[in-house]
Amino acid sequence: MGWRAALFGLVTALAIAPQAGAAEYPTRSIKLVVPYAAGGPTDVLARMIGEYLGRDLKQPVVVENKAGAQGAIAAEVVARAEPDGYTLFVTAASIFVLNPMLYKKLPYDPVKDFRMLALITDLPVVMEVHPSVPAKTVAEFVAYAKQNPGKLNFGSAGTGGTTHLAGEMFRQMAGIDIVHVPYKGAGPALTDLLSGNIQLMFDSLGTALPPVKSGMLRALGVSSSQRIADLPDVPTIAESGYPDYAVSVWYGVAAPAKLPEEVAQTIAASLNRALTDEAFRASLEKIGFPPLRPRNQADINKFIDDDRARWSGVIKSLNISLD
Repeated sequence: MGWRAALFGLVTALAIAPQAGAAEYPTRSIKLVVPYAAGGPTDVLARMIGEYLGRDLKQPVVVENKAGAQGAIAAEVVARAEPDGYTLFVTAASIFVLNPMLYKKLPYDPVKDFRMLALITDLPVVMEVHPSVPAKTVAEFVAYAKQNPGKLNFGSAGTGGTTHLAGEMFRQMAGIDIVHVPYKGAGPALTDLLSGNIQLMFDSLGTALPPVKSGMLRALGVSSSQRIADLPDVPTIAESGYPDYAVSVWYGVAAPAKLPEEVAQTIAASLNRALTDEAFRASLEKIGFPPLRPRNQADINKFIDDDRARWSGVIKSLNISLD
């Protein structure tokens, strides 16, 4: 009877050990991996998230920057990390949605290797033109482009990036012939747009606002599902005749896929508290990141699946590969 009792005790202890460990989480510092260099907007966002998590979970949160390879270096680090909740990933739409469509070989699989715990922010792009373009609405621009096929250029931060694909998606939906001009970054593209060397750009909200508000560029539409507070008089592209048009640059917090459910729920609950905290929301808005509201796991997965489906057709039709 003695050995049976001992065996039963061992089995019972092993059975409850993971639950006990999960209940105690976290007991040490948490690492927040960022796929871009320190000092950039994603890094600033990550540090704000880390500061809140540290206070809420009562453990230090250390930000670790792993820049390079379009985010693939950081993604691989997190994908291969121990799934214990002590390595998290502040990731972007391009890493989870665009990279797998643009690169034949990646060291990570966004579906198999990760679990998205929360979507934090979702930035629209702005369809903006040089004042020399005689169009004040999306419809007027489409009409003008059809009158001048192949004569209008749109710039982007580079081939395969969100600002490039946003333009390609619109070109397809509107049935117009406009020419893509890739640049090495959004800055040079914006400079050429301001000088009139190109006529159109689908720009991220943060960089579009200053020249639009100063009157140096004209905003025709925004890619979000609703009008944005910063540009209340600018209609959405969806309401301008293209109801299926939606482009966003979203960011979220992910973890290795095999994270225990109890730990995942603990982290997600903390992130959701951040997304309902007015001070945290205000701090995000101040740096140009409109905060989202908490979503359950099913809604998070659907959001990403819808984004993936939206881009799939565009990229396949262009036959883009960046390998």
